[in-house]
Amino acid sequence: MDTQPNIRPYTPGDNAPLFALWLRSVRATHTFLSEGDVQAIAPLVRDGALVALEVWVLEGGDGEHLGFMGLDGSKLEALFIDPAHAGQGGGTQLLAHARAIKGALTVDVNEQNPAALAFYQARGFVVTGRSPTDGDGRPFPILHLAEASR
Repeated sequence: MDTQPNIRPYTPGDNAPLFALWLRSVRATHTFLSEGDVQAIAPLVRDGALVALEVWVLEGGDGEHLGFMGLDGSKLEALFIDPAHAGQGGGTQLLAHARAIKGALTVDVNEQNPAALAFYQARGFVVTGRSPTDGDGRPFPILHLAEASR
């Protein structure tokens, strides 16, 4: 990222590029999911989360979609960075924006995604619970995290 990325609210025109970004990101980071799992979840993201959540877009100076997050109140429901831009501070920038507008946050993380867990723990989150399945009953354990008391 040559220039400081901008965070802006989602617009309907963002749906297709953010869905494509989600697919690239999930395939790069959620290696525990089969392609069938990804295809089963895809409509829930494209037709549900991207339109139902409070979505914020991280874009580069050229308008390129670098990442996004989806909020439901103070719960971070989604945070995805394009794999080509991972590790460059975009996730931390989105997280800081969420904290600025919502205060203390909670987030759920797939237990099989240790990189995501490490990301949140390095930014002050602690595990507060565990569910043996995801929200749709699939066999993907979920760790529940909240920001540690400050």
